[in-house]
Amino acid sequence: MSVIKNIALFAGGTAFGSLGFKVLKSREAKKVYVHTTAAALRAKESVMTDVTKARESCGDILAEAKEINEQKKAQAEEEETKIIEDEAE
Repeated sequence: MSVIKNIALFAGGTAFGSLGFKVLKSREAKKVYVHTTAAALRAKESVMTDVTKARESCGDILAEAKEINEQKKAQAEEEETKIIEDEAE
């Protein structure tokens, strides 16, 4: 009995697998694949646009931070020069 059961399960699995291949290769399935891929490409483009905007924003922030540091450094050097001139007098 178990041999017949195993043979039946094997035959059923083979039939189900063959049917699955036919379903996966059908025109309707291909349409689904195309639409899914198109949606994924649109999502990728949207994400890349957002990433580009974020990079530009980070670049602006970095440039402003460097400018602030340069101003503070120049101000500190100017104050140091004043102190040295005051001590020299």
